[in-house]
Amino acid sequence: WNFVNEKVKDTAEDYSFQKIETPILESALLFQRTVGEETDIVAKEMYTFTDKNGELVTLRPEMTAPVARAYIEHGMLAWPQPVKLWYLAAVFRHENPQAGRLREHHQFGFEILGGAEPELDAEIIIITQGLYKSFGLEPEIEINSIGCTSCRKEYVRNLKKFLKDKKVCETCEQRLEKNPLRVLDCKEKKCQENLIEAPQIIDNLCEDCRNHFVKVLEILDDNN
Repeated sequence: WNFVNEKVKDTAEDYSFQKIETPILESALLFQRTVGEETDIVAKEMYTFTDKNGELVTLRPEMTAPVARAYIEHGMLAWPQPVKLWYLAAVFRHENPQAGRLREHHQFGFEILGGAEPELDAEIIIITQGLYKSFGLEPEIEINSIGCTSCRKEYVRNLKKFLKDKKVCETCEQRLEKNPLRVLDCKEKKCQENLIEAPQIIDNLCEDCRNHFVKVLEILDDNN
């Protein structure tokens, strides 16, 4: 544990990330608005309850939303941009206990806020690869893009059209109505078989998103 902690801390300092700690308890609305009510995290996995003041609160299930909230609420928008933050924190999810799925577990992460350049995407990937190598692991990187809100809409339309006459599991039937991209995460065998010939999101990227993605790939190639 200490070995991992020190490696994460050393890597963060090497790349000038500042540590951030956020409250374990957050407003439930934070995750409903940012993670999305149709996701498994919000629909099934959050520990949410009403406190003595009648406020709906949640044990944080992930760290990106709390970090973004802190960035906005605490005036980090006025800092020199982008702002680079890291964390190693306990998070909580009400999943079925099984190997590798502990209800209280820890996540480390790096967040860069206040910038949208492809160099920042590439930096996060390069940092993470280097960190895993420092653990003695050899990561395989799979990279994709979900584009922006406009080209993602076009892809969602194409995906729904493709899956319209396919047999999917009961959970994915609901996902198709509420959040079709979640079908891509399904582990059910029949859903996975359906997705073999599904349209690729990369083919639906608008020009700006495609250029951004290509630039990220170029930077990664330059850095081996």
